[in-house]
Amino acid sequence: MNSFELNKILGAVLGTFLFLVAMHIGAGAIFTPTPPAKPGYEIEVKQEAPAGGGAAAPTAVPIAQLLASANPQAGQTDAKVCLTCHTFGKGEGNKVGPNLYGVVGRAVASEAGFNYSAALKAKGGTWTFDALSPWIENPRKEVPGTLMTFGGIPNEKQRADIIAYLNSNSDKPEPLPKAADNGGANQSANTPNAPAPAEKK
Repeated sequence: MNSFELNKILGAVLGTFLFLVAMHIGAGAIFTPTPPAKPGYEIEVKQEAPAGGGAAAPTAVPIAQLLASANPQAGQTDAKVCLTCHTFGKGEGNKVGPNLYGVVGRAVASEAGFNYSAALKAKGGTWTFDALSPWIENPRKEVPGTLMTFGGIPNEKQRADIIAYLNSNSDKPEPLPKAADNGGANQSANTPNAPAPAEKK
């Protein structure tokens, strides 16, 4: 084999190699996925349609009034969506979010071993019924800067059921408001100016 033939073979091999490299670079530029702006999972919750149809109205009923007729068993079912990030059993430990056993009445951002966001730590306060309701409704609106990516539960009946379940999931559940006592007044007699909640309880 003379040098001319050898040069043709080497040129063909080199050309093929350069073509493959160019294809690899081009494919990488076209198909590289865009990284998410925030880490974590966006969890969408299917909402129940309001009784008369149409869009759900903004929250207007005090949480105390809703809790007077709340169903903890229904709340346990609705709260299953939270199992992606939380545990509910006593002593089960934390996941992406903190353990929620005994969360009602607990100081905000206080679960041992969980690294809360700065926004939640700054919020402070206690997880009262009044504090939990807007937090569960829309965490990122209630506490800008929270790391919790959960979309929230606008349906007030579902929200009250979940809070009733969280309250029952405790060594010392707080007394729920009674129907005869709710006369439109806000709950949290034990914590008059309930602080707004923050991140993953």
